[in-house]
Amino acid sequence: MYSEFDIIQRYFTRPSSNAVLGIGDDAALINTTAQMELAVSADSLVSGQHFFPDTDPYQLGHKVLAVNLSDMAAMGAKPRWVTLALTLPKDLSNNQDWLNAFADGFFNLAQAHQVELIGGDTTAGPLNICVQIIGEVESGKALRRSGAKPGDDIWISGHLGDAALGLAHLQQQIQLKPEEIEQCMAVLLRPVARVDLGRQLINLAHSAIDISDGLIADLEHILNSSKVAATIQIDTLACSKILKKYLPQPLAINCLLAGGDDYELCFTAAETKRIKIEQLALKLSIPLTCIGKITPGKGLLVLDKNLATITPETKGYDHFYTR
Repeated sequence: MYSEFDIIQRYFTRPSSNAVLGIGDDAALINTTAQMELAVSADSLVSGQHFFPDTDPYQLGHKVLAVNLSDMAAMGAKPRWVTLALTLPKDLSNNQDWLNAFADGFFNLAQAHQVELIGGDTTAGPLNICVQIIGEVESGKALRRSGAKPGDDIWISGHLGDAALGLAHLQQQIQLKPEEIEQCMAVLLRPVARVDLGRQLINLAHSAIDISDGLIADLEHILNSSKVAATIQIDTLACSKILKKYLPQPLAINCLLAGGDDYELCFTAAETKRIKIEQLALKLSIPLTCIGKITPGKGLLVLDKNLATITPETKGYDHFYTR
């Protein structure tokens, strides 16, 4: 029978390299560089709410860190340190295979981004995973939601909707083919945080956000914070061949506009930056697509290819609203 301290020591303690003091005391100590600000975020993932209880532990370990890295990407920050609060049911607290796989998924991604686990907590209860992430960004340079300006282009990275389509398959709302399932599950369970892109957008973008709850919901956060309006066209939205195959079914449209779990970046920039943004897409080998414009006023207008207004069934995921 493992104690909480056994679990911490055996699975989650690594040598400290960036922190002054890492795991093993009442708090970690970190030393920041001059002229830098700390960017701090936290996300909780709850079994049955954010992931299925039988989710592969390696992929779960990857995802719980990836969603936090995505927050750093949206701010243009370099991720440096994380803490992990892990609530485990008793059957998992003694499951070496599960703990090893979860830790491997977590630490392999952490190593890829040179992020150090410096503390946290382990306790017994229903499976719940909370990660706090701390990053650094040059003082006054962080990307914010409040910087969008009328006339800005609206951009998205990557493709939207595959993760939501995969979830719809798991919920038996649609039947995908085996090869389609494989691609959609990879996007859902192993999201790629656009950290390099976020850092490159410093001094280029006026505002940014990561698309976690759905394009419409997250773009509206930018609009509300910036006190502006926007128009986007659904036929400009970058999506995979798989999702495009199911358009214009209402389910596929909802996955594209409001499905969530994309963890791509949505950002705004002046028209004069278009060439630089296109060059950045080539440099990073990431599709960057202009999908609309920021306008004066309030609200978001979504148009189809015939410029008719679309009213989606939902705007995005909300923890306290059952869709």
